[in-house]
Amino acid sequence: MVKLSVIVPFYNVQQYAPDTLRSLKANAREDFEFILVDDCSRDGTPGILARAERELPGAVLVRHEQNGGLATARNTGIDRARGEYLTFLDGDDWLAPGYFGQLVTAIEGLGVDFLRTDHVQCTARARQVHRVPVGRRNQVLNPREAILPADRSTSVDYAFAWAGVYHRRLVDKGLLHFTDGLRTAEDRPWIWKLHREAESFAAVSLLGVFYRRGVASSLTQIGDVRQLDFIRAFDQVIAETAADRDADALLPKAVRTYCAIISHHLGSIERFEPAVAKKLKSLSAAALRRMPQDVLDEALDSMDVQRATKLRRLRRRPAAAGAAA
Repeated sequence: MVKLSVIVPFYNVQQYAPDTLRSLKANAREDFEFILVDDCSRDGTPGILARAERELPGAVLVRHEQNGGLATARNTGIDRARGEYLTFLDGDDWLAPGYFGQLVTAIEGLGVDFLRTDHVQCTARARQVHRVPVGRRNQVLNPREAILPADRSTSVDYAFAWAGVYHRRLVDKGLLHFTDGLRTAEDRPWIWKLHREAESFAAVSLLGVFYRRGVASSLTQIGDVRQLDFIRAFDQVIAETAADRDADALLPKAVRTYCAIISHHLGSIERFEPAVAKKLKSLSAAALRRMPQDVLDEALDSMDVQRATKLRRLRRRPAAAGAAA
């Protein structure tokens, strides 16, 4: 029986893939499998992965004929996974030796549906520890209770799929797959769904994932139209939360977070191509008008004046033809 399936999408990361693969080798165990998903890379990544298929214990190589994006690549890996537990890693990040063994021990000891971990963010030579915004560690918790409060950073704001491990029963319940085709913010509907519908989780102070920031090919660094998928991602969060039995309590958090993300993108609008910047404004205005207006008004009233004023002005922007996500 495979104990742990590790799903690792790769797309044009020839500069970083060797480090990622070396760190996987330092985590190999006879009951671990590493599902390497080549999302139709056009650089030297396929050759690197072909060697890894031969040399990395437990490697399973899957190739996409067309580029589908991170969410789709992860879903491919989930569908191929055989493990009792599943986890993720991105193709330009890396791990501490023996980290996955500690991760499995932790979730088996707590017996939860999923486990969340801290991580190290790496920007050039700088290192910074980022912690799960959950105060109680090594305790079985109710995921729904970790969504709130609305005005503070909570577990649903820590949306990194690779910062944790997940029991196979979540796959069986339809809770682990991502929204197919999302190019960015794919972790947001996913983490909200987990917290609304899973039965138990825990946070542990375990460091072992090194998250590489500032990669030139990363979508977080590219101001093209794919970045606008955050609109579709958060529309899904709002729609699913509005249908939840606790919608009245949870919607303020979802709306406030959506507003904060819109404001973040508008604050760095100069990095977008001109046509994309124009589309960002029109799609964001339409998104604000789609939100429950009473909940949106309360969210804006609770935000700082500068951000709230900018968003209110955007909401009044005349609707453009075709302004839909």
